[in-house]
Amino acid sequence: KGGLESERQQYIIHGGKTPNNELSDKMYVMSVVCKNNKKVTFRCTEKDLVGDVPEARYGHSIDVVYSRGKNMGVVFGGRSYIPSAQRTTEKWNTVADCLPHVFLVDFEFGCSTSYILPELQDGLSFHVSIARNDTIYILGGHSLANNIRPANLYRIRVDLPLGSPAVNCTVLPGGISVSSAILTQTNNDEFVIVGGYQLENQKRMVCNIISFEDNKIEIREMETPDWTPDIKHSKIWFGSNMGNGTVFLGIPGDNKQAVSETYYFYMLKCAEDDVNEDQKTLTNSQTSTEDPGDSTPFEDSEEFCFSAEANSFNGDDEFDTYNEDDEEDESVTGYWITCCSTCDVDINTWVPFYSTELNKPAMIYCSHGDGHWVHAQCMDLA
Repeated sequence: KGGLESERQQYIIHGGKTPNNELSDKMYVMSVVCKNNKKVTFRCTEKDLVGDVPEARYGHSIDVVYSRGKNMGVVFGGRSYIPSAQRTTEKWNTVADCLPHVFLVDFEFGCSTSYILPELQDGLSFHVSIARNDTIYILGGHSLANNIRPANLYRIRVDLPLGSPAVNCTVLPGGISVSSAILTQTNNDEFVIVGGYQLENQKRMVCNIISFEDNKIEIREMETPDWTPDIKHSKIWFGSNMGNGTVFLGIPGDNKQAVSETYYFYMLKCAEDDVNEDQKTLTNSQTSTEDPGDSTPFEDSEEFCFSAEANSFNGDDEFDTYNEDDEEDESVTGYWITCCSTCDVDINTWVPFYSTELNKPAMIYCSHGDGHWVHAQCMDLA
């Protein structure tokens, strides 16, 4: 299949948070190079952009439209940190809605152009976007400035003639109020919206079917899945589209301990004739092997997922598996080592002291004497 398949299977990666909690404006193109011996090889290339480069952001959407034999990437929405001139110590991690500009990105030449459309008045984050040929539909989302989830439904159409592209936006009726929802496609003209939030602390348990016919969009509620009690009672959930009308959902485990690293995962099948199937637990529990201190908590469900064809991983693949014996001894290299003699931090009742401290107190290495570690909140810091 070679190069032709590489052209067909490409993943565009843009934005997100870096390990030092900054936002990235980088854009990458990941493509499938080959599939040999049941293993998939990817190539990831950074794309340098010129022109109106989208600012660093997260919670946005990026889609590809096709018109007159050409294609363009479309970036819309998201959040970014407030301008550097306004960032003080207290407001360093304060975010704001990005301006409601639409960016067209030419992946071949690396050109980016922004468009201001009068119909788009407010910045939106964590919305649902659906790309069909030369059109993108923007549904729902969260406006940070107003703290609302408006029932928006926009149709953005992109025409790519020989000259300058033409972009227009139409406000359509029949939108729904939702943010951070998961979109899965069940057939050529039908999609399903699963999950998300209707209020900050209230999950949206209703699912919707989005169908297209003659360039007309219709949104209607579908029969509510038989959610498990764990899913019903969980305050947060997250997940991703697995393709073929299947959604992968995750919820935190029973948080009886001070720090819980257990998550439960489910598959929800939304395809025709499979809607009434209950979620199937993949494992009773899956303990995260990632140090929580290396990541930030989900904010309105921030997920970044890579995917490939499911049948690419069938068979006796020799995947690297986690082995706890490979982990370094945390008593020597981790957080819980020597601290100052006056340390009174109780790891079972500890509450974050700084915004950068997540599940464990930040520790600072003191080189005085033989050297020792000190919890940040045990020090007299201004």
